[in-house]
Amino acid sequence: AFIGQHGSWNRKNLSGYMVVFVPFENGKPSGPPEDFLSGFIANNEKSEVFGRPVGVTFLADGSMLVADDASDIIWRVAWNK
Repeated sequence: AFIGQHGSWNRKNLSGYMVVFVPFENGKPSGPPEDFLSGFIANNEKSEVFGRPVGVTFLADGSMLVADDASDIIWRVAWNK
């Protein structure tokens, strides 16, 4: 499962602000979360971010769409062939 981690806004050190992948087997998580899409934190010390991923979905071509409510855009992530 791909999960958008919206991020914390009320912590000294920002947490989240990425999309992670959690592997599943037989309908249950089978491993720890793995960072998939990061780079949304601009400056941790100043609590500045480029974006906050909130939702993840996929298109028929296999590309991923990530809704970002800080930048008010939708990111498209696709394989480079």
